[in-house]
Amino acid sequence: MAITTAASRLGTSPFSDAAPVELRPKASQGDIEAVILAVYQQVLGNPHLLTSERLVIAESLLRDRKITVQEFVRQVAKSELYKQKFFYNNFQSRTIELNYKHLLGRAPYDQSEITEHMNLYQSKGFDADIDSYINSPEYQVTFGENIVPYYRDFVTTGVGQRAVGFPRLLQLYRGYASSDRAQLIGNTPRLVKDLARNTASVAVPPSGGAGGFAFLPAMKGDASFSAFGGSKAFGSGRLFRVEVAGISGPGYPKVRRVNKAVIIPYEELTPHMQRVQRQGGKIASITPL
Repeated sequence: MAITTAASRLGTSPFSDAAPVELRPKASQGDIEAVILAVYQQVLGNPHLLTSERLVIAESLLRDRKITVQEFVRQVAKSELYKQKFFYNNFQSRTIELNYKHLLGRAPYDQSEITEHMNLYQSKGFDADIDSYINSPEYQVTFGENIVPYYRDFVTTGVGQRAVGFPRLLQLYRGYASSDRAQLIGNTPRLVKDLARNTASVAVPPSGGAGGFAFLPAMKGDASFSAFGGSKAFGSGRLFRVEVAGISGPGYPKVRRVNKAVIIPYEELTPHMQRVQRQGGKIASITPL
């Protein structure tokens, strides 16, 4: 049963009306090709994919049934192609939003999920963070080894769902023909305001008509994506205390280490973490103020 009778207007009908794509034991080569394309569409955010960009070795392993769909999803999500599209040039919270969408078929439900994956990435790295989605009980129960992830919160099942899931997912999904790399507001996070305030998201149609997503005027005086004033996503401007360990202090031997803490606005989190990594340091903690 569709979660809303307005599924066609919201652009969710292709997902709410379709059966999950599954690699069955006696699948033909044509069936396997359909699974491969479905994985690319889901994990890479409905891309225009060049032949040269395809993961030839991983595809061959899947065709020979040497890996499962789950492992093929993992290889696509850990690929350099995925990083180029969704990791290198994005805010960390935007990357996490998309990881949830691509790998678990839903949006983040609350701020704790964003914080958990920020900390995991900082402590164990990108691959470990991707593994945490795919190895999770949620993934195993929902998709198992041979079902391609799909947008779950467009359909009411009552299994592991929360009421905020549908409108949150609509903020990340902009229509069946839309790519996650070609949206009007670019690489900025979509859910930081709602997650930080723990409020429900507004169900916004993909485009066209009043209230559509095709035109989003800036509110008067809104400086959400500018300078040091902090992100307006956090109301008056949310700040974070970031403790850094492992950077050698100038003038000291390499064995001498300096720990320091800085206070920075949300918008500066990702650039700061990247600078720390380039200097060989490690984020010890990130604490909201």
